[in-house]
Amino acid sequence: MSIHDFGTAVTRVASRAARRVLPAAFAALAAAIGSSPAGAADSELVEWGKYLVTITSCTDCHTPGHFLGKPDMTRHLGGSEVGFEIPDVGVFYGPNLTPDEETGLGRWSERDIVTAIRTGRRPDGRILAPVMPWPALAKLTDSDAAAIAAYLKSLPPVSNKVPGPFGPGEAPTSFVMKIVAPAEK
Repeated sequence: MSIHDFGTAVTRVASRAARRVLPAAFAALAAAIGSSPAGAADSELVEWGKYLVTITSCTDCHTPGHFLGKPDMTRHLGGSEVGFEIPDVGVFYGPNLTPDEETGLGRWSERDIVTAIRTGRRPDGRILAPVMPWPALAKLTDSDAAAIAAYLKSLPPVSNKVPGPFGPGEAPTSFVMKIVAPAEK
């Protein structure tokens, strides 16, 4: 074996050993030094959730005044007073997503929120309104869905009970946007 071949073999063995040892060494080093405080990790998760809620436009359907052209950001994500009418299904209002105990998600766990946005199923078993885009949100990663839930739980509670839902033939008590089927040809 030449010196060069010997050097290459030693490098390969050392490289395999490093791949086994270095991750554990770095983890131990991070623990010894102390990683970022727990609050910093939570803060980053909440900020990422805020970003995701913003780019997915949750505010559109869940903030009072948005559909009337004057969003009330003092009640950010506190539920809408404008509902969607879906023919033969009913009228649905964007609910309060803040952690208010009586009118929002205050009694829901973060796991309940993740389940609802990914499967369309509420903790009480009811299915979310068809206008809620949960099939698209079902594709969120676990960490992204958890970030959204953490953000929603971090909001200041807003006491705002939205109307409805109203079944077909029931009279809604607030503004309604209608989804109108195209005329048949």
